[in-house]
Amino acid sequence: MSLTRVDYIAPWWTYWLHNFPHINLRFQPTDKSFQPEDENYQQSLIFLGCVAAAGLGLNLLCLAIYLSCLCCCRKNEEEETKKPNSCCVTWSAVAGGLITCISVGVGFYGNSETNDGVYQLTYSLYNANHTLGGVDSLVTGTMGSMRTGLHQHLARLDEIFATRGDYVQTLQFMQQMADNVIKQLLGLPDWDVAKVDLATIADQTANIEYYRWLTYLLLLILDLIICLIACLGLAKQSRWLLTTMMVFGVLTLILSWTSLGADLAAAVGTSDFCVSPDKYIMGQTKGIITADIVHYYLYCNQTLSNPFQQPLTIFQRSLTTMQIQIQGLLQFAVPLFPTAERDLLGIQNLLNTSEASLHQLTALLDCRGLNKDYLDAMVGVCYDGVEGVLYLCLFSILAACAFTVMLCAIPRALRQIASREQDYDDIDEEDPFNPRARRIGSQNPNHTNLHSFCSYSSSMGSQNSLHPPAPTVSNPPMSEYMNQPALFGGNPRFENVPLIGRGSPPPSPYRNPYSPTMRATYLSMTEEQSRHFGSDFQA
Repeated sequence: MSLTRVDYIAPWWTYWLHNFPHINLRFQPTDKSFQPEDENYQQSLIFLGCVAAAGLGLNLLCLAIYLSCLCCCRKNEEEETKKPNSCCVTWSAVAGGLITCISVGVGFYGNSETNDGVYQLTYSLYNANHTLGGVDSLVTGTMGSMRTGLHQHLARLDEIFATRGDYVQTLQFMQQMADNVIKQLLGLPDWDVAKVDLATIADQTANIEYYRWLTYLLLLILDLIICLIACLGLAKQSRWLLTTMMVFGVLTLILSWTSLGADLAAAVGTSDFCVSPDKYIMGQTKGIITADIVHYYLYCNQTLSNPFQQPLTIFQRSLTTMQIQIQGLLQFAVPLFPTAERDLLGIQNLLNTSEASLHQLTALLDCRGLNKDYLDAMVGVCYDGVEGVLYLCLFSILAACAFTVMLCAIPRALRQIASREQDYDDIDEEDPFNPRARRIGSQNPNHTNLHSFCSYSSSMGSQNSLHPPAPTVSNPPMSEYMNQPALFGGNPRFENVPLIGRGSPPPSPYRNPYSPTMRATYLSMTEEQSRHFGSDFQA
């Protein structure tokens, strides 16, 4: 591992968010330091959520005013004004759909970035927890072997060497060295408490992040589905589909503003922590781990002295001294007391195991491992995490704008659909040029087909004498249509005059088919009028 320390530098967006005004619910400024246990600090974050709630209320108020004006200020629209309104609705729907697609893309990216940052945090916490667990296991194992195993071997050797005072004195010296090792190990911090805290924080963070990620995923999918179904309703001109999507649009608008408030509060609170994380960590570990040890791991400066250097050095010297004593006893005492060889070899193996544990303990207690986990956690939270939350805030804003545009476009579309249906209901259902009558006739073959009253012969002047003619009547040539203004006083609107004795021309695309008034006029014509016009319009 490189000896060069990588300093943690908070990103610029954390300072920008940290400078947001921190105001409690009594509209009093509070301290910007990260203090999640402080009531005023909690109220300052809640105040940011209330700002988003105020934005939601203002948005709904504007929508209510717009809908009220749309319902109360109706004007009689002419045929020429329908096309621009239709284009307005179309372009509004297109704009809303595009903004929704962009917001969903931004939301997916922000959700993924936030999840990556939190995953890096939990991974670093679990890794640091594993390191502290290894330290605690090595310390506990070494102390246990020194207290039980070494004590039993020394007690048996003391009985064997009872006749030799110098050997008994050597055994007592080794017991003092073992007690010295135990004393140095007891001087190390109680890592078990810190290990439990890190494991709990990591587990809670992972659970909260899973439900947060899943919630945003469902919200993104919901926004996309509502947008697609709303566009489908506009294309099919389905009133019930548009009405349903309008209700869901209001619900999604509320969810967007709610997520904006939650994300904004989370981003500001996390940025307050990222600006000075060492200050908060030292405050939380106060009373559990000494300040010099926490400072050693947070900064890991090579100029700083290792707080574990002295106890580890004493540990190493004690083991070396004990190894020398055991080697002397194996060399000089075993020839005199062969039964002592087993216990001396047992002590030698125990000392070798303790020395291996010492090397592992020295490596685990080095600041570079835990400092790397600390830097990885800070990068995950303050870089990827806060950046992802900012993208989620942008998603919420874009989604609110998109659904606001959509909620403005849907009522106009419903109004146009209702206007078209009203115009369509004014058409006579018995008119043979009515498309609805054609559909009814095709769907109901038993229904009597009503032939055009304009295709009957001139001898059929009254309603009672209308019967379908046997021969097929063809339409006159185009030149005859062109001469119609001369027969009706120069009026080119020949649809206003009943056409008798021939097939009628096709209905004009600019007007509706023959109205009931025109048909009644035709039925009221006398037989003389029919013969008079019949000589001019003979097929």
